Amino acid sequence: MGLPSLTELQHISKRLEILEANLEKKAAESEQLLQAIQSLKKEAKRGETSKGKGSNTTVITKYPPIPILVIACNRVSVSKCLDGLFKSRPSAEQFPIIVSQDCIHPETTAVIKGYGDRITFIQQPDQSVIAVPPAHKKYKGYYAIARHYGWALNQTFLHFNHSSVIIVEDDLEVSVDFFEYFLALYPLLRDDPTLYCISAWNDNGKRSVIDESSPDLLYRTEFFPGLGWMLTRSLWMELMTKWPTSFWDDWIRMPEQRQGRACIRPEISRTSTFGKKGVSLGQFFEKHLKFIVLNSQFVPFTQRDLTYLTKDKYDELFVKLVYQTQVVTQYDLLLDKVTFPGSVRITYNSRTSFRTLAHTFKLMDDFKSGVPRTAYRGVVSFFYKGRRVYLSPPSSWNGYESIPEK
Repeated sequence: MGLPSLTELQHISKRLEILEANLEKKAAESEQLLQAIQSLKKEAKRGETSKGKGSNTTVITKYPPIPILVIACNRVSVSKCLDGLFKSRPSAEQFPIIVSQDCIHPETTAVIKGYGDRITFIQQPDQSVIAVPPAHKKYKGYYAIARHYGWALNQTFLHFNHSSVIIVEDDLEVSVDFFEYFLALYPLLRDDPTLYCISAWNDNGKRSVIDESSPDLLYRTEFFPGLGWMLTRSLWMELMTKWPTSFWDDWIRMPEQRQGRACIRPEISRTSTFGKKGVSLGQFFEKHLKFIVLNSQFVPFTQRDLTYLTKDKYDELFVKLVYQTQVVTQYDLLLDKVTFPGSVRITYNSRTSFRTLAHTFKLMDDFKSGVPRTAYRGVVSFFYKGRRVYLSPPSSWNGYESIPEK
């Protein structure tokens, strides 16, 4: 085969110039779209005055009381959790605290009772031995936790007659704007049938993969995060009759319970855990949980319009933002070969390729009921070396069942 002629070389050069121009145009369009979204968020701030900006003041509304349900057992360090809640809480009337204790542990009981009438103290009465399948003998603790959760939620919604609740485990610390965050998102959860929880937690909340300059950044996610989360009475009425005997968090992630709904989660977690000892024997804590960053900057969420998080608005912007972003490879990022500014997208085509990429960037790589942690429409968003990265399935994505194993 001979060398190409001068005319052919000129033709190839022209085509390369056109391709380069198209890529530059696409990158510019993606950057413009990102700027438009950021501008929209800024314009959507509702009555945020110079006095309110950055102030650690939660605007108390006329919403019904939203109780904090602290799930306790045998940790005397529950005091650390409670002290943090009292320190950040803007109103006892808006956010009453209920402490529900399982286990027979006099030392922890004494600590809880020490808070007197500042809390409502309830104790799970059924301390009978739970019969578990032989194969689950080592998981007895998970059965006890599920029983306790079910009882405590019945007390909250049926006995105390609350319309919503924020669940906090006894080993959690909360951020300075924890209450502000939930108060602002309460009406969204109440009114949007496509949501079923608000969570304070980012499963990929390690310092190396979050944008610490964006504490106001919020997402929809189809993965239930837990670890400080809000639900409504209507959801509990739906779940209570079929509440599981164990592993309640994995159960709530199943399609039969999720029913296509999503949660809201933050870029930077509003809770962190100090619970090294527990039913998981601390292995997950040492490998992952202790590295999750707790937000330290107060964001006045109640002064902002958060309706951009409703499904129709969010989906339209999110899909455009992700799929107009230029595709690169993991090697381009790792070797600093991306020469243009702004967001990038890395495509995965199977669960196996997702796990490989997630491991590369130190993200959580597991799936629960087919959904990767933090994902929305299959996309996992993270921050790497100063830029936003979207780890995404192809644009033809049609549900989590469409992602093959290999």
